[in-house]
Amino acid sequence: MKRREFIAATAALLVWPRRSWAQGTHHRLGFLAIGDGSGRALNQAELALVDGLRSHSWIDGRNLSIDYRFSHPPDRLPASVADLIALGPDVLIVAGPRAAVALKSATANIPIVFVAVGDPVQLGLVQSLSRLGGNITGFATMVPEDFLGKRIEILHELLPGASKIALLVNPDNPLHRTLLAADVPRIAQKLGVALQILEASTAEELDTAFASAAAQHADGIVDAGDSLTFVEAPRVIALAAKYHMPANYLFRHYANGGLSVFGPDIADLFRRAAEYVDKILKGTKPSDLPVEQPTKFELVINMKIAKALGLTVPPSFLVRADEVIE
Repeated sequence: MKRREFIAATAALLVWPRRSWAQGTHHRLGFLAIGDGSGRALNQAELALVDGLRSHSWIDGRNLSIDYRFSHPPDRLPASVADLIALGPDVLIVAGPRAAVALKSATANIPIVFVAVGDPVQLGLVQSLSRLGGNITGFATMVPEDFLGKRIEILHELLPGASKIALLVNPDNPLHRTLLAADVPRIAQKLGVALQILEASTAEELDTAFASAAAQHADGIVDAGDSLTFVEAPRVIALAAKYHMPANYLFRHYANGGLSVFGPDIADLFRRAAEYVDKILKGTKPSDLPVEQPTKFELVINMKIAKALGLTVPPSFLVRADEVIE
Protein backbone atom coordinates (compact mmCIF):
# COMPACT_ATOMS: atom_id res chain seq x y z
CA MET A 1 0.00 0.00 0.00
CA LYS A 2 1.26 3.42 -0.89
CA ARG A 3 2.10 5.79 1.93
CA ARG A 4 -0.67 8.24 0.95
CA GLU A 5 -3.26 5.44 0.85
CA PHE A 6 -2.08 4.15 4.22
CA ILE A 7 -2.45 7.59 5.83
CA ALA A 8 -5.94 7.98 4.34
CA ALA A 9 -7.02 4.56 5.57
CA THR A 10 -5.64 5.23 9.05
CA ALA A 11 -7.42 8.60 9.20
CA ALA A 12 -10.68 6.93 8.22
CA LEU A 13 -10.33 4.45 11.08
CA LEU A 14 -9.59 7.23 13.54
CA VAL A 15 -12.63 9.29 12.64
CA TRP A 16 -15.04 6.37 12.28
CA PRO A 17 -15.98 6.08 15.99
CA ARG A 18 -16.88 9.77 16.11
CA ARG A 19 -18.97 9.44 12.95
CA SER A 20 -20.76 6.40 14.38
CA TRP A 21 -22.14 8.16 17.45
CA ALA A 22 -23.10 11.24 15.49
CA GLN A 23 -24.75 9.64 12.51
CA GLY A 24 -25.49 5.94 12.91
CA THR A 25 -25.64 4.92 16.57
CA HIS A 26 -28.91 4.97 18.48
CA HIS A 27 -28.44 5.39 22.22
CA ARG A 28 -30.81 4.67 25.06
CA LEU A 29 -31.14 6.75 28.23
CA GLY A 30 -32.97 5.88 31.42
CA PHE A 31 -34.52 8.62 33.56
CA LEU A 32 -35.60 8.04 37.18
CA ALA A 33 -37.31 10.46 39.55
CA ILE A 34 -39.52 10.26 42.62
CA GLY A 35 -43.20 10.88 42.00
CA ASP A 36 -46.31 9.55 40.32
CA GLY A 37 -45.78 9.91 36.58
CA SER A 38 -49.17 8.58 35.47
CA GLY A 39 -50.61 10.95 32.89
CA ARG A 40 -47.85 13.38 33.73
CA ALA A 41 -46.16 15.81 31.37
CA LEU A 42 -42.50 16.63 31.87
CA ASN A 43 -41.97 19.61 34.13
CA GLN A 44 -39.92 22.68 33.25
CA ALA A 45 -36.69 21.26 34.68
CA GLU A 46 -37.02 17.92 32.91
CA LEU A 47 -37.80 19.66 29.62
CA ALA A 48 -34.52 21.56 30.08
CA LEU A 49 -32.74 18.20 29.95
CA VAL A 50 -34.40 17.35 26.64
CA ASP A 51 -33.55 20.79 25.25
CA GLY A 52 -29.97 20.42 26.45
CA LEU A 53 -29.61 17.07 24.75
CA ARG A 54 -31.05 18.55 21.55
CA SER A 55 -28.43 21.32 21.66
CA HIS A 56 -25.80 18.55 21.47
CA SER A 57 -27.64 16.94 18.52
CA TRP A 58 -29.20 14.16 20.61
CA ILE A 59 -32.85 14.02 19.62
CA ASP A 60 -35.36 11.72 21.26
CA GLY A 61 -36.88 9.48 18.60
CA ARG A 62 -34.07 10.02 16.11
CA ASN A 63 -30.68 9.00 17.49
CA LEU A 64 -31.80 8.69 21.08
CA SER A 65 -34.60 7.16 23.12
CA ILE A 66 -35.42 8.05 26.73
CA ASP A 67 -37.26 5.70 29.08
CA TYR A 68 -38.89 7.54 31.98
CA ARG A 69 -39.76 6.02 35.34
CA PHE A 70 -41.40 8.00 38.13
CA SER A 71 -41.57 6.21 41.45
CA HIS A 72 -43.06 7.16 44.79
CA PRO A 73 -41.05 5.72 47.76
CA PRO A 74 -40.79 3.46 49.50
CA ASP A 75 -42.81 0.72 47.84
CA ARG A 76 -42.26 1.26 44.11
CA LEU A 77 -38.68 2.54 43.97
CA PRO A 78 -36.86 -0.85 43.91
CA ALA A 79 -39.17 -2.11 41.16
CA SER A 80 -38.68 1.06 39.12
CA VAL A 81 -34.90 0.77 39.44
CA ALA A 82 -34.89 -2.88 38.37
CA ASP A 83 -37.23 -2.17 35.46
CA LEU A 84 -35.07 0.68 34.18
CA ILE A 85 -31.79 -1.23 34.42
CA ALA A 86 -33.34 -4.22 32.63
CA LEU A 87 -33.87 -2.00 29.58
CA GLY A 88 -30.08 -1.76 29.15
CA PRO A 89 -29.62 2.04 28.96
CA ASP A 90 -26.29 3.51 27.93
CA VAL A 91 -26.61 6.25 30.59
CA LEU A 92 -28.91 6.67 33.59
CA ILE A 93 -30.11 10.13 34.65
CA VAL A 94 -31.59 10.41 38.11
CA ALA A 95 -33.24 13.28 39.98
CA GLY A 96 -33.08 13.55 43.75
CA PRO A 97 -31.04 11.91 46.51
CA ARG A 98 -33.19 8.88 47.33
CA ALA A 99 -33.47 7.74 43.73
CA ALA A 100 -29.75 8.39 43.17
CA VAL A 101 -28.76 6.20 46.12
CA ALA A 102 -31.08 3.44 44.90
CA LEU A 103 -29.58 3.48 41.39
CA LYS A 104 -25.98 3.53 42.62
CA SER A 105 -26.72 0.53 44.82
CA ALA A 106 -28.20 -1.34 41.87
CA THR A 107 -25.48 -0.94 39.23
CA ALA A 108 -21.74 -0.38 39.17
CA ASN A 109 -21.50 -0.59 35.39
CA ILE A 110 -24.01 1.77 33.80
CA PRO A 111 -22.89 5.42 33.92
CA ILE A 112 -25.12 7.55 36.17
CA VAL A 113 -25.61 11.32 36.08
CA PHE A 114 -27.52 12.66 39.09
CA VAL A 115 -29.26 16.01 39.38
CA ALA A 116 -30.57 17.90 42.43
CA VAL A 117 -28.79 15.94 45.16
CA GLY A 118 -28.11 18.06 48.22
CA ASP A 119 -24.83 16.59 49.46
CA PRO A 120 -23.58 13.62 47.38
CA VAL A 121 -20.51 13.23 49.59
CA GLN A 122 -22.49 12.83 52.80
CA LEU A 123 -24.84 10.40 51.05
CA GLY A 124 -21.87 8.28 49.95
CA LEU A 125 -22.48 8.71 46.23
CA VAL A 126 -18.96 10.07 45.64
CA GLN A 127 -15.76 10.34 47.68
CA SER A 128 -15.55 14.09 47.11
CA LEU A 129 -16.71 16.57 44.50
CA SER A 130 -13.45 16.15 42.57
CA ARG A 131 -12.50 12.56 43.49
CA LEU A 132 -15.43 10.48 42.41
CA GLY A 133 -14.52 6.90 41.65
CA GLY A 134 -17.03 4.47 40.23
CA ASN A 135 -19.74 5.07 37.66
CA ILE A 136 -21.48 8.16 38.97
CA THR A 137 -21.21 11.94 38.71
CA GLY A 138 -23.64 14.82 38.51
CA PHE A 139 -24.94 18.11 39.80
CA ALA A 140 -25.47 18.84 43.48
CA THR A 141 -27.67 21.44 45.11
CA MET A 142 -24.93 22.07 47.67
CA VAL A 143 -24.87 25.83 48.07
CA PRO A 144 -22.82 28.44 49.93
CA GLU A 145 -22.67 28.12 53.69
CA ASP A 146 -25.69 29.37 55.67
CA PHE A 147 -28.07 29.04 52.71
CA LEU A 148 -30.88 27.93 55.00
CA GLY A 149 -30.27 31.07 57.05
CA LYS A 150 -30.66 33.18 53.89
CA ARG A 151 -34.00 31.51 53.14
CA ILE A 152 -35.26 32.20 56.66
CA GLU A 153 -34.05 35.81 56.30
CA ILE A 154 -36.04 36.16 53.07
CA LEU A 155 -39.23 35.03 54.79
CA HIS A 156 -38.45 37.27 57.74
CA GLU A 157 -38.10 40.20 55.33
CA LEU A 158 -41.67 39.53 54.20
CA LEU A 159 -42.72 39.17 57.85
CA PRO A 160 -40.69 41.87 59.65
CA GLY A 161 -42.57 41.39 62.92
CA ALA A 162 -42.18 37.60 63.00
CA SER A 163 -40.88 36.09 66.22
CA LYS A 164 -41.46 32.39 65.46
CA ILE A 165 -40.80 30.62 62.15
CA ALA A 166 -41.49 26.94 61.60
CA LEU A 167 -39.00 24.74 59.76
CA LEU A 168 -40.46 21.72 57.94
CA VAL A 169 -38.02 18.78 57.83
CA ASN A 170 -38.09 15.06 57.09
CA PRO A 171 -36.50 13.05 59.95
CA ASP A 172 -35.68 10.29 57.44
CA ASN A 173 -33.51 12.68 55.41
CA PRO A 174 -29.89 12.49 56.64
CA LEU A 175 -29.16 16.01 55.38
CA HIS A 176 -31.99 17.38 57.49
CA ARG A 177 -30.58 15.65 60.56
CA THR A 178 -27.35 17.55 59.96
CA LEU A 179 -29.29 20.83 59.71
CA LEU A 180 -31.03 20.19 63.01
CA ALA A 181 -27.81 19.35 64.82
CA ALA A 182 -25.54 22.08 63.47
CA ASP A 183 -27.35 24.91 61.70
CA VAL A 184 -30.71 25.52 63.35
CA PRO A 185 -29.48 26.70 66.80
CA ARG A 186 -26.95 29.05 65.19
CA ILE A 187 -29.47 30.49 62.72
CA ALA A 188 -32.07 31.08 65.44
CA GLN A 189 -29.56 32.97 67.55
CA LYS A 190 -28.27 35.00 64.61
CA LEU A 191 -31.72 36.10 63.41
CA GLY A 192 -33.25 36.47 66.84
CA VAL A 193 -36.26 34.29 66.06
CA ALA A 194 -37.56 31.07 67.55
CA LEU A 195 -37.41 28.18 65.09
CA GLN A 196 -40.13 25.58 65.55
CA ILE A 197 -39.16 22.20 64.10
CA LEU A 198 -41.91 20.35 62.26
CA GLU A 199 -41.25 16.75 61.23
CA ALA A 200 -43.03 14.87 58.45
CA SER A 201 -41.97 11.67 56.70
CA THR A 202 -45.37 10.81 55.16
CA ALA A 203 -48.05 12.77 53.35
CA GLU A 204 -50.42 12.41 56.31
CA GLU A 205 -47.81 13.79 58.69
CA LEU A 206 -47.69 16.98 56.63
CA ASP A 207 -51.25 17.72 57.76
CA THR A 208 -50.22 17.24 61.39
CA ALA A 209 -47.13 19.42 60.95
CA PHE A 210 -49.06 22.39 59.58
CA ALA A 211 -51.76 22.04 62.23
CA SER A 212 -49.02 22.08 64.87
CA ALA A 213 -47.45 25.22 63.36
CA ALA A 214 -50.81 27.00 63.48
CA ALA A 215 -51.57 25.81 67.03
CA GLN A 216 -48.21 27.13 68.22
CA HIS A 217 -48.76 30.46 66.43
CA ALA A 218 -45.87 30.26 63.98
CA ASP A 219 -45.69 33.40 61.85
CA GLY A 220 -44.47 31.55 58.77
CA ILE A 221 -42.93 28.31 57.57
CA VAL A 222 -39.81 27.31 55.61
CA ASP A 223 -39.81 23.99 53.76
CA ALA A 224 -36.25 22.66 54.08
CA GLY A 225 -36.71 20.77 50.79
CA ASP A 226 -37.16 17.02 50.42
CA SER A 227 -38.47 14.45 47.94
CA LEU A 228 -41.62 14.09 50.09
CA THR A 229 -42.58 17.75 49.96
CA PHE A 230 -41.47 17.97 46.31
CA VAL A 231 -43.91 15.21 45.33
CA GLU A 232 -46.58 16.53 47.69
CA ALA A 233 -46.16 20.17 46.62
CA PRO A 234 -49.89 20.67 45.85
CA ARG A 235 -50.76 19.36 49.32
CA VAL A 236 -48.12 21.54 51.00
CA ILE A 237 -49.32 24.66 49.16
CA ALA A 238 -52.96 23.86 50.04
CA LEU A 239 -52.04 23.43 53.72
CA ALA A 240 -50.20 26.76 53.76
CA ALA A 241 -53.32 28.41 52.31
CA LYS A 242 -55.63 26.60 54.75
CA TYR A 243 -53.71 27.88 57.77
CA HIS A 244 -52.99 31.30 56.24
CA MET A 245 -49.28 30.53 56.61
CA PRO A 246 -46.68 32.54 54.66
CA ALA A 247 -44.04 30.16 53.34
CA ASN A 248 -40.71 29.92 51.58
CA TYR A 249 -39.88 26.98 49.34
CA LEU A 250 -36.69 25.64 47.77
CA PHE A 251 -37.91 24.68 44.29
CA ARG A 252 -39.41 26.70 41.45
CA HIS A 253 -42.42 24.45 40.91
CA TYR A 254 -43.98 25.74 44.17
CA ALA A 255 -44.20 29.28 42.84
CA ASN A 256 -47.56 29.07 41.06
CA GLY A 257 -49.37 28.63 44.37
CA GLY A 258 -46.69 29.30 46.96
CA LEU A 259 -45.68 32.68 48.37
CA SER A 260 -41.92 32.69 47.79
CA VAL A 261 -39.10 30.55 46.43
CA PHE A 262 -35.37 30.84 46.88
CA GLY A 263 -33.15 28.04 45.69
CA PRO A 264 -30.92 26.67 42.94
CA ASP A 265 -32.15 26.91 39.36
CA ILE A 266 -32.94 23.21 38.86
CA ALA A 267 -33.71 23.65 35.16
CA ASP A 268 -30.18 24.99 34.71
CA LEU A 269 -28.77 21.91 36.47
CA PHE A 270 -30.71 19.62 34.14
CA ARG A 271 -29.46 21.58 31.14
CA ARG A 272 -25.88 21.20 32.34
CA ALA A 273 -26.51 17.50 32.99
CA ALA A 274 -27.24 17.10 29.27
CA GLU A 275 -23.64 18.20 28.59
CA TYR A 276 -22.34 15.44 30.87
CA VAL A 277 -24.56 12.88 29.14
CA ASP A 278 -23.19 14.04 25.79
CA LYS A 279 -19.59 13.61 26.99
CA ILE A 280 -20.29 10.15 28.42
CA LEU A 281 -21.96 9.00 25.20
CA LYS A 282 -18.81 10.13 23.39
CA GLY A 283 -16.57 8.06 25.65
CA THR A 284 -15.75 10.12 28.75
CA LYS A 285 -15.84 8.20 32.04
CA PRO A 286 -18.16 9.54 34.77
CA SER A 287 -15.20 9.50 37.17
CA ASP A 288 -13.43 12.05 34.95
CA LEU A 289 -16.31 14.54 35.31
CA PRO A 290 -16.29 16.35 38.67
CA VAL A 291 -19.52 16.92 40.56
CA GLU A 292 -20.64 20.50 39.94
CA GLN A 293 -22.62 22.85 42.16
CA PRO A 294 -25.31 25.41 41.30
CA THR A 295 -24.25 28.63 39.63
CA LYS A 296 -27.72 30.12 39.21
CA PHE A 297 -30.31 30.78 41.91
CA GLU A 298 -33.92 31.90 41.71
CA LEU A 299 -35.80 34.33 43.95
CA VAL A 300 -39.50 34.26 43.08
CA ILE A 301 -42.43 36.06 44.74
CA ASN A 302 -46.09 35.38 44.03
CA MET A 303 -47.85 38.72 44.52
CA LYS A 304 -51.31 37.15 44.27
CA ILE A 305 -50.54 35.00 47.31
CA ALA A 306 -48.90 37.93 49.11
CA LYS A 307 -52.07 40.00 48.69
CA ALA A 308 -54.25 37.11 49.84
CA LEU A 309 -52.11 36.89 53.00
CA GLY A 310 -52.30 40.66 53.50
CA LEU A 311 -48.55 41.12 53.14
CA THR A 312 -46.79 44.26 51.95
CA VAL A 313 -43.78 43.24 49.85
CA PRO A 314 -40.89 45.73 50.20
CA PRO A 315 -39.86 47.41 46.92
CA SER A 316 -36.26 46.27 47.51
CA PHE A 317 -37.51 42.66 47.50
CA LEU A 318 -39.26 43.15 44.17
CA VAL A 319 -36.10 44.66 42.66
CA ARG A 320 -34.04 41.63 43.72
CA ALA A 321 -36.58 39.05 42.58
CA ASP A 322 -35.82 37.07 39.43
CA GLU A 323 -39.53 36.67 38.82
CA VAL A 324 -42.62 38.42 40.16
CA ILE A 325 -45.85 36.51 39.59
CA GLU A 326 -48.81 38.87 39.44
